[in-house]
Amino acid sequence: MSVTPPPSPKPNKILRTVVTVAIVGLILFGVLWYTIFSAVTASLIAGGGTGMIVVGSSVSDVFESLFELLANALLAILGAIAAVFAAIFSIFN
Repeated sequence: MSVTPPPSPKPNKILRTVVTVAIVGLILFGVLWYTIFSAVTASLIAGGGTGMIVVGSSVSDVFESLFELLANALLAILGAIAAVFAAIFSIFN
């Protein structure tokens, strides 16, 4: 009699997608606003660009895998930055 292990939990792709799209949208908005556009134009372009990322990731498997790669890299960088700040603040208590 063999016992099968319980299924492993699947990562929450929707939450990861929302967080990554929000970060990419904010970066895109900030860059466009800082360089050449007004705030309204930059927000329209950033909103359209991030909307295209979400639609593309839901339609194409290749685009979804590229987006997951971007999400993993971006969230890993943010995690490393948070770890550095946590280490700095733990030193100075």
